[in-house]
Amino acid sequence: MPQKLSAAAKRAKAARDKAYAMTPERRAKKAHAQRERRKAGSKANGRDYDHKDGRFKSISANRGNDGEGTKKEGKRKYRVPITRKAKKKR
Repeated sequence: MPQKLSAAAKRAKAARDKAYAMTPERRAKKAHAQRERRKAGSKANGRDYDHKDGRFKSISANRGNDGEGTKKEGKRKYRVPITRKAKKKR
């Protein structure tokens, strides 16, 4: 169910979301998940890559830190290899 936001709030949220999605950490996670998905082939169909556990999970199981909530999640708990490209941009 989408959020009920005014037009100005929708624009502001879209800008925030885009800025967050383009951070080096998020871009590295997305690139890593895409590499793992290509490697896994059809075993990854209908599943999301869990960067903390390092495996594919059902989409619903990969939300909310395995039932622990999202406050306990942190950057250090994710296994994302840093590529040469990501190192240069830092």
